Amino acid sequence: MDTYARYPVEFERGAGTQLWDDEGNEYLDFLCGISVSLLGHCHPSVVEAVCEQAGRLIHVGNLFHTEPPRRLAERLSELSLGGKVFFTNSGAEAIECALKLARKRRAGGEFVVLERGFHGRTYGALSATPQEAKQAPFAPLVPGFQAVPPDDPEALVAAVSERTAAVIVEAVQGEGGIHPVESGLLEAARAACDEHGALLICDEIQCGLGRTGELWGFEHAGIRPDVMTLAKGLGGGLPIGACVASPAVSDVLQPGDHGSTFAGGPVVAAAANAVLDALEEARPGVRAKGERLRLGLEALGLDVRGLGLMLAFRTSDGPALVARALSEQRLVLNATGPDTVRLLPPLNVGEAELDDAVGRIAAVL
Repeated sequence: MDTYARYPVEFERGAGTQLWDDEGNEYLDFLCGISVSLLGHCHPSVVEAVCEQAGRLIHVGNLFHTEPPRRLAERLSELSLGGKVFFTNSGAEAIECALKLARKRRAGGEFVVLERGFHGRTYGALSATPQEAKQAPFAPLVPGFQAVPPDDPEALVAAVSERTAAVIVEAVQGEGGIHPVESGLLEAARAACDEHGALLICDEIQCGLGRTGELWGFEHAGIRPDVMTLAKGLGGGLPIGACVASPAVSDVLQPGDHGSTFAGGPVVAAAANAVLDALEEARPGVRAKGERLRLGLEALGLDVRGLGLMLAFRTSDGPALVARALSEQRLVLNATGPDTVRLLPPLNVGEAELDDAVGRIAAVL
């Protein structure tokens, strides 16, 4: 179906930050499948883990135990909220799990979300995504969602009440154009949820797993949510997401409340475990690399925003610039809107590659 505005290039293979098309041309990838290839293409340890697990056991379903997802759940819990994990096949599915958990905990409860936010395209996740162009063709949506400005902590506090099931936020709004939320907003959300007994759900699908310099985006504000969702880079290119709950709400969902046939299978879980292993080495350099990339872009006179290696710059015609960068400079970027170009290089990108990307952008400009 014609749901994607694809560029006229067909990629055949990749390694690290490089891609090659079907004519043998080499590209520098600073999008990474929208933050999915967190450690670059075909990371050796991820490939090894996938091949080894695929040769032993691919699927039995979630009616039985297997070691890779059990170990992955333990690691994610220890690295984040300390509670239980539900595995999914995508970020949108992780959001759906979080919504169901919050709604079951407070029957009929409503949700507070941020304008410009993006949480997915399934019906619940889309209902939590207050963007008219994305929602309008599919109305009516799931009721009970109220949107507040992302730069107004007082408006958020005023929207939370005893009827609120949860507040859903991204520390850095990714699809909305790489906008870190207003300083103080996450702290205000945490306080308002505590006051009214609502849950704070942090969407870490794009800004988590070290992309902003901290392991989780919410750590920049020094708070902890009750529930977090993640996906994208977790599988190193394979489809896996997760909804992680704090101990206090880990048992809200009980047998029969939720499920998924494929989610958290042995192969994708093995890939995710390999990603977490490699992430320990890659993450410490993210802040310095992000600053190097930011300074390089600012030296071109660009207005840059974001955190770590999750950056964007303002331009008069983002889609046209991205198309020209691809065709003229063989640099893979992304436009999240008419005036925004997004950069999401792998976390283990080299300094020379960062400088190379800046040079290619300079040539396009």
